[in-house]
Amino acid sequence: MVTAPLVADQLTAYYGLHPAIADISLGFFAKSVTSVIGPSGCGKSTLLRCLNRIHETVPGAWVQGRVLLDGSDVYAPDVSAASVRRRIGMVFQRANPFPTMSIIDDVTSGLRYAGRAKTHDEKLACAERVLRLAALWDEVKDKLQMPGPSLSGGQQQRLCIARALAIDPEVLLMDEPTSALDPLATAKVEDLIAELSKNYTIVMVSHNMQQAARVSQFTAFMLAGSDRVGRLIEFGETNQMFTRPRERQTEDYITGRFG
Repeated sequence: MVTAPLVADQLTAYYGLHPAIADISLGFFAKSVTSVIGPSGCGKSTLLRCLNRIHETVPGAWVQGRVLLDGSDVYAPDVSAASVRRRIGMVFQRANPFPTMSIIDDVTSGLRYAGRAKTHDEKLACAERVLRLAALWDEVKDKLQMPGPSLSGGQQQRLCIARALAIDPEVLLMDEPTSALDPLATAKVEDLIAELSKNYTIVMVSHNMQQAARVSQFTAFMLAGSDRVGRLIEFGETNQMFTRPRERQTEDYITGRFG
């Protein structure tokens, strides 16, 4: 039976007084990829940022509703945002290696913030483990003291994925992780996502519907109305969504009538 360790329950996110998304209820299933698709401005990235409490780092941003991780509300008063982000990792649209850090220090940087500082040998073992998970070890094993920005764009993104994996998250969020990459690098990251989904719950925002069809098992379609508030229109298995959508708005978007 497929389970949903991460659940948004009647989630509404605000910037000041204006809601960006409203009444989102959605479960993200274990060991699978869920793609979130929809036109620009429908709140896809806002939803993603709410799931691990990055949304609240924006001045004036706040949420109503709940986000449940293994049944516990990550927004409960006694839960720290830092503890949530250790369990729900994030990979951003553009690779963001730390410019002054070596590859090995970059990929293990989260360990220090998590209070899990390690000896050099322990850092090296951790770096090798996650760089192998990110299919990057063979390409950088002789360059570990070089700065991350010296790598190609695709390698930098896989470095950032490895960094997110180093703190052993349960869920990995990806906000358009290939939008800035060339086709070859995109294919490598897509292959990596498919491999990681064997062990992680992955939620990925994508503007590329072909990519969503290739890599995800489930798809959520969001759309903003005239009030500019994003809402969930349809959710289901990816094959069903792309071949037999239940909602006319979903069909119109997938077939290119708008968006």
